[in-house]
Amino acid sequence: MINPAVDELAELTSVKKACELLGRARGSHYRAKQPPRARDPRPRPTPPNALAAAEQAQVLQVLTSERFCDKSVAQTWATLLDEGTYLCSMSTMHRLLRAHGAAGERRRQATHPAKKKPELLATGPGQVWSWDITKLRGPGRGIWFQLYVVLDIFSRYVVAWTVQASEDSEIAKTMLEEAMGVHGIPEAIHADRGTSMTSKPVAQLLLDLGVDRSHSRPRVSNDNPYSESAFKTLKYAPVFPEAFGSLADARAFCEGFFGYYNHEHRHTGIGLHTPASVHHGTATEIRAQRQTTLDAAHAAHPERFGNRRPQAPQLPKAAWINQPSPEALIQTA
Repeated sequence: MINPAVDELAELTSVKKACELLGRARGSHYRAKQPPRARDPRPRPTPPNALAAAEQAQVLQVLTSERFCDKSVAQTWATLLDEGTYLCSMSTMHRLLRAHGAAGERRRQATHPAKKKPELLATGPGQVWSWDITKLRGPGRGIWFQLYVVLDIFSRYVVAWTVQASEDSEIAKTMLEEAMGVHGIPEAIHADRGTSMTSKPVAQLLLDLGVDRSHSRPRVSNDNPYSESAFKTLKYAPVFPEAFGSLADARAFCEGFFGYYNHEHRHTGIGLHTPASVHHGTATEIRAQRQTTLDAAHAAHPERFGNRRPQAPQLPKAAWINQPSPEALIQTA
């Protein structure tokens, strides 16, 4: 149980901080500590059209007979109906079988191991990249362009992008290869489970370069938050058009947008710095300049700030895909 671990850590910090470090919702923690409330189940009244005890026994005898014991309720009900016999509805048959512990799936079921939850931690630029593909509406119905984007999860810097007429694994491989030639080889690259992301050309490239591959779990969009967030910033921008007239138009728009995104956009996730500033290591100096400006403003008019001295937004110490273990958090503290 995780509750004892939360209680033990809360003695050193607080319940709120302990829950944040261990990934436990505070509401769930408090609910689990409450004693279970006893409930007085109310018996369901017997409906007036219910089968008599003798009729129920007859139905059970038929369902468990040698002839029908290996058949489903639907098969049994239909076979009897074809022979001119109606005992009861299929739902009543299911209800009687459940009441006597004879219900349940009897066929062998396929079992699939749970997909591993990706956990990636970056404490600086160049360690972990995330990439994805999104569609851009073209000039006509059914015409879509494919936008490939690779970004660094720590700095949010877009290290590579391309707009193509189709999705292709060789295009993805070439884009990643060129990006690593310019920005260096990261420790890991994360993506979802699209055909290009899991393709053999991309997998072989990363294997040859010694880059760890990481993939989102099926139908879990939160496993790739940085790429999803970047696409939302792109598509919700006031200048984003409803459709692009041509592939050249889409490329020209993305050229201007990603230049703005990397060098002008102040990102809330990185202390309102630009991705380029964090990626290239100038953010610490810029933050110091910001603090100097704030200190001067406070010295000139301290009454405007109350009892608090203004502080420039802090730079993040780490970025991750899914919250890492407490041990990893301690190492980055």
